[in-house]
Amino acid sequence: MKKIALITGISSLLLTACITDPYTGQSTISNTAKGGGIGAAVGAGAGTLFGGNDLKNAGLGALAGGLVGAGVGAYMDHQQQAMQQSLQGTGIEVQRTAENTLSLNMPSSITFAFDSANLTPQAQTALDSVARVLNQYPESTITITGFTDDTGSDSYNLKLSERRAASVSNYLSSHNVNHTRLTQRGLGESNPKVPNTSEANRAQNRRVELAIVANQNAGAQQGTAPQQQGYPQQQGYPQQQGYPQQQGYPQQQGYPQQQYNPQ
Repeated sequence: MKKIALITGISSLLLTACITDPYTGQSTISNTAKGGGIGAAVGAGAGTLFGGNDLKNAGLGALAGGLVGAGVGAYMDHQQQAMQQSLQGTGIEVQRTAENTLSLNMPSSITFAFDSANLTPQAQTALDSVARVLNQYPESTITITGFTDDTGSDSYNLKLSERRAASVSNYLSSHNVNHTRLTQRGLGESNPKVPNTSEANRAQNRRVELAIVANQNAGAQQGTAPQQQGYPQQQGYPQQQGYPQQQGYPQQQGYPQQQYNPQ
């Protein structure tokens, strides 16, 4: 019976609904299911290390690991949906990786002017939305990386990419994203997305990327919304006082009997 309960508990973690990408309309397996499956596998392996009943320990480890993995996966599922909805139409790409990491790609066409580290008004508007979502989901860290194309010297491009990453980091920090969550770096012209063989390709390589990585305990507090205060009990209406009993009408005196005259 216990074995059946363990199997049922583990299976329930993996039977998670698919999510639909609002951009493509395609349905994919949510990271709640992926995280639950990975966590269950890791937990099962760890459970056998304690000796004794390997099947029991593996089952308990899988259940515990699955719960943790599913929590992180659900947390990132919700954050991904919120980020995609808030950034729809801005030109910023939102992608999900297998490591429960959300990646935002900000192309140069909406972030910076040529040879500049000053954010454009369009980029500031988009980052306002990014900051709001990050503040709604604080259990994550953000790595901001700047890139350039291969035009100019390596040293100049490296410094330019660092300044651009700093501009994004400072803007998010000024919009209440905790600075301890933010890490910035510049990689210059290294790691291009596509070969720098045309102006169109170089434009893709001039970018800033944000990698949002969930903390290990992300999602642990999900579903624990503050309890709603109940309405005060309604005071009952005071009992209605009965109407005073109606006094009966005085009995009507009978008419005097009529005397008949003898005939």
